[in-house]
Amino acid sequence: MQKCVAVLGGGVGGLSACYYLSKSPHVSKVVLLEATASFGGWINTTRREDGAVFEHGPRGVRPAGAVGRNTLHMLSDLGLEHEILPVPHHHVASKNRFIFMNGELHKLPSSLSGLLKTVPPFSSPIILRVMKEVLVKKGKLEDESVHSFVSRRFGSELADIAVDCLCRGVFGGDSRKLSMRSCFPPLHTAEQNWGSVLLGMLLGGEGAGSDARAGLVQRARTESWAQWSLRRGMQTLPDALQEALRGREGVEIHHSAPIRTLSYIAGAWEIQVEGGATVKADHVISALPASVLASLLPPDARLLSHHLREINAANIGLVNLEYEGSVLPVSGFGHLIPSSEDSGVLGVVYDSVPFPQHNRKGEPTTRMTVMMGGAWFEETFGHPDEVKEGMLLDRAVQAVRSHLNITSSPVWSRSAVLKNCIPQYHLGHWKRLEVMRQYIRDHSLPLTLAGASFDGVSVNDVIFSGRRAAEGIVGKI
Repeated sequence: MQKCVAVLGGGVGGLSACYYLSKSPHVSKVVLLEATASFGGWINTTRREDGAVFEHGPRGVRPAGAVGRNTLHMLSDLGLEHEILPVPHHHVASKNRFIFMNGELHKLPSSLSGLLKTVPPFSSPIILRVMKEVLVKKGKLEDESVHSFVSRRFGSELADIAVDCLCRGVFGGDSRKLSMRSCFPPLHTAEQNWGSVLLGMLLGGEGAGSDARAGLVQRARTESWAQWSLRRGMQTLPDALQEALRGREGVEIHHSAPIRTLSYIAGAWEIQVEGGATVKADHVISALPASVLASLLPPDARLLSHHLREINAANIGLVNLEYEGSVLPVSGFGHLIPSSEDSGVLGVVYDSVPFPQHNRKGEPTTRMTVMMGGAWFEETFGHPDEVKEGMLLDRAVQAVRSHLNITSSPVWSRSAVLKNCIPQYHLGHWKRLEVMRQYIRDHSLPLTLAGASFDGVSVNDVIFSGRRAAEGIVGKI
């Protein structure tokens, strides 16, 4: 029986690990330590008194796959079914996604007929490249960049435009540096197992799973959800997890409790918390960013710290904007900008289209979020500690004016630099993980790595990593 498990980091990964541990009879005590004054990590919502909701982190979650179903089960367990705002596949926000290139917006193909035609900014029908892909030989490298993989299998134009944009939108990252194997594992696996991404997607897709008939999962399937949010914003989820944990016996959750040192002495962890408190634990689950954990580990674990420090994270400049009236010239989810067009501005999300329920009450308004920087942050804005919010706001308003021809000024805005918020899975990331986990096994360290730094950056991935970390200690939950 595990006597005590300490979970480091109170983002959604750490909260999830605690939540799953608290269900197990094999753990007598769980202690969660969060350095800041609030839980939820990068999930952060502003709720205004007039009903407007603004997300400063993740805003929509996909229900697909095992990890998506797992999150839906968690929502059910927490009693949040009635808070869900689903966006179905037939919704305009699911069908219409744009790229801003050569000074204008281009709608990406969303149907078979769109794939059959030549649609700007592409020079030929996308279907031609997709069909030719089955003839491309399987790659021999253990890992390659996303850009290299897509260039090789689908041609350089798709890599330079569509996939460059995708990597900027998902990771704030550079497709020429990101690892295909770690960033898009299903596509890498499809090539390895079937010799073709297309064949792998058609013939090797995962089944629905034994939990597919359960309540909320079945509803998402029946109603064909593409994504979902929550009525009072995404922060409702960590708030509900925190509330559930506070009521559980044997669970302690502490905010404003930064860790000073982490020592492993005589088969147990000793965690020094700022302010003088000491926590002793039989096992540690770290849901901290890799670089933060590296700075806390004892000197004799310097090799592990070295590998942890190799996992970089991107800074994002994020600006929420609100305009009077319905000002968008197009309707859809938003638009992305390839790095060749403007490396500094990653994309603009048209928040009011998928989630009009988050608009303020009364006269119509338009909410948008502009994302900037990422892998290009320092070359665009300078050092993140020295960037003024006014600089971000000016750049965001300029982008909206230029891309969408919106000449009015926003009536409300909020700007922030999210420092080191999206881990970058660069080439060789899978190998680093393998080496680190082997080190932990070889040294019999009761330590589990969880969270966005390792096995996926989406909300679903991070929640699932918390579950896997808990199950690794106590078995299936």
